[in-house]
Amino acid sequence: MTNPVDSNNRQRKLVKVENLVKYFPVRSGIRQRITAWVQAVDDVSFTIKAGETLGLVGESGCGKTTVGHTILRLLEPDSGSVYFDGKDVLNINDTELKSLRCNMQIIFQDPYSSLDPHQQIGECIAEGLHIHKIGTPKERMGRVLDLMRRVGLEDYHAKRFPHEFSGGQRQRIGIARALALQPKFIVADEPVSALDVSIQAQVLNLLNALQDEFNLTYLFIAHNMSVIEHISDRVMVMYLGKIVEIASTPELFNHPMHPYTQALLSAVPIPNPRLPRDRIILNGDVPSPLNPPPGCRFHPRCPQVMPDICPIKEPTHKVTNSKHSVACWLYE
Repeated sequence: MTNPVDSNNRQRKLVKVENLVKYFPVRSGIRQRITAWVQAVDDVSFTIKAGETLGLVGESGCGKTTVGHTILRLLEPDSGSVYFDGKDVLNINDTELKSLRCNMQIIFQDPYSSLDPHQQIGECIAEGLHIHKIGTPKERMGRVLDLMRRVGLEDYHAKRFPHEFSGGQRQRIGIARALALQPKFIVADEPVSALDVSIQAQVLNLLNALQDEFNLTYLFIAHNMSVIEHISDRVMVMYLGKIVEIASTPELFNHPMHPYTQALLSAVPIPNPRLPRDRIILNGDVPSPLNPPPGCRFHPRCPQVMPDICPIKEPTHKVTNSKHSVACWLYE
């Protein structure tokens, strides 16, 4: 039977993002003047409920990682709002931000470069505890060893250095480090993309188990649709800095509405090669975020483009039902 307190908590919006914008300047010449802007994230809005996993998927370079880093203020946004548990993340001072970081952590994509090669693993996991002055040295080490066991590492690993571990073990270390401060929300930035397939499954199952144990909320960033389907409660599809579709995982995979989402799903391998498959091949390459096309950004590659409106006017999100929202002129 579902605990009514847990049920009510899961309806609470833990993270709310409104009209988030992040551009990166392109500089050239001797004086390094700004000559253009990379429109990495352009007017992105969404919410994440407490205890759920929101999957963020799209092609490389579409702005997924920038969204995650901007929410945590690892990158400062140009405009927009980010609220965490009702608190305005973008309008707090450094002291408040430092305190808030206990509740908002990140698992980085690269398990090799995200660890200090000169730091023992035990020290690496305990670093956040030192910074926030949590516990005595003995209590910190006890917390570190407990986390290491939970993620599948042994106590003696605490004295080893990153180069002594495999990729999967390093990612487990990254997960333990993210959990050290007992956060409520974790941005998982493609945490399995650099791992072998067999190790990917182990790490995904570990993340699921830890979510249930610690009541965690995830923004899970990936470009692999199969991984997204396995771990996500809802899925958000991103293309060239814009969110084009948001839906519950079963709804999106069974009834994709946006032509881009349909193309992504048509590329997912299926176990039986004899089953009929309607593969959607997109024409051309992804346009440059330096100069995105007008109107719908997907229209130069869209197999269902309507020339009278798609290249002219940008579509707004249309809520088709309580579990589905899509930005496409086909549904206006």
